[in-house]
Amino acid sequence: MTLGGQVSKWAPVASLLHVTAGIAGARPLEASRRFSWRAALALTALSLVADVDVLAFRFGIPYSDPFGHRGATHSLVFAVLAGTVTALLLSHGGRRDFWRTAVVTCLVAVSHPLLDAMTNGGLGVALLWPVSNARFFAPWRPIPVAPIGARMLSARGLHVILVEALWSLPVLAWALWPRVREPRFPDAQAGR
Repeated sequence: MTLGGQVSKWAPVASLLHVTAGIAGARPLEASRRFSWRAALALTALSLVADVDVLAFRFGIPYSDPFGHRGATHSLVFAVLAGTVTALLLSHGGRRDFWRTAVVTCLVAVSHPLLDAMTNGGLGVALLWPVSNARFFAPWRPIPVAPIGARMLSARGLHVILVEALWSLPVLAWALWPRVREPRFPDAQAGR
């Protein structure tokens, strides 16, 4: 993102772990044995929507504010609302399809604040907003906090990318691994 021709320190950079959660969420929504890139794209957008709050920096809203970074948009309430709206957009009709889709979309949305709570920096995550403005960290924090914007290209940022890749690769392999193959000649198989 550029502001006045300069690279902004607030430019968002997608976390590989958040993108991985979106792609992995598409697998249980597959209607056939083919991977659904449409669902993967929608769920990846959903997995990243909580970070819309980086715009707060641009508007001078302090990090520690309830509407600052990792504030309200990182709450469980926001995640469930965003997941439900996404389920309404993705479900193809029928209550059973909606509920199955809603469970997956809400899990993908909730993964964002939970992953952020597992980082080793920042002020924590406002999981319980609007009930509480308190910010929380997970008891186990194996993920280094990512620098925001162009600083992601620093040595520290590249270290974060490497760590996230190590956590993401097994999940991506599962999500993208080919399913049981369909017969090449379905008509020939039907005649047996």
